[in-house]
Amino acid sequence: MRDLIVSNMISLDGYFADPDGQLDWFTVSDELEDYLREVHQEVGGYLYGRRTYQGMEAFWRSTDHWIADFLRSVPKFVASRSLEQVDWENSHLVRDLPGEVEKLKQEPGKAIFVAGSANLVTTLTRYGLVDEYRVWINPILLGAGTPLFQGGTDRLPLRLVDTRQLDSGLLILRYRPKD
Repeated sequence: MRDLIVSNMISLDGYFADPDGQLDWFTVSDELEDYLREVHQEVGGYLYGRRTYQGMEAFWRSTDHWIADFLRSVPKFVASRSLEQVDWENSHLVRDLPGEVEKLKQEPGKAIFVAGSANLVTTLTRYGLVDEYRVWINPILLGAGTPLFQGGTDRLPLRLVDTRQLDSGLLILRYRPKD
């Protein structure tokens, strides 16, 4: 059985994108790059909402970087009611939430990660499908933007399972739902 892990960088005030949808405020460092290489050892696939998938595809599809190579090779599952097809290598449409996600979680293999996709995160949380939340708190206040957690879910008590602070001030918190 595979875990479903929500993993997102947010500002200290809880936004994962600025008011224009930009991510140029992300703190990037060699230490973060090393952490990403470590985390990618756990990734067996990504689950994206439509907008995040389209943004990731546009940015990474033709980029020459190890992350782009990794993303081309790993399965990508796209939750969308409006897309007719997905063309990026190893991409698959998911129409039936939560059914198809529950089936994916039952398969053997590494974890499925959710990046971005705030609406999808809300839906997955509502159905109790998220096994872990990894929140990367960036030391910046944006003042406005797109919040990661959109509301619309019941209260969910979490337990802290790990913390990690990078020299840049980025704080990585790992939470799992309480049993």
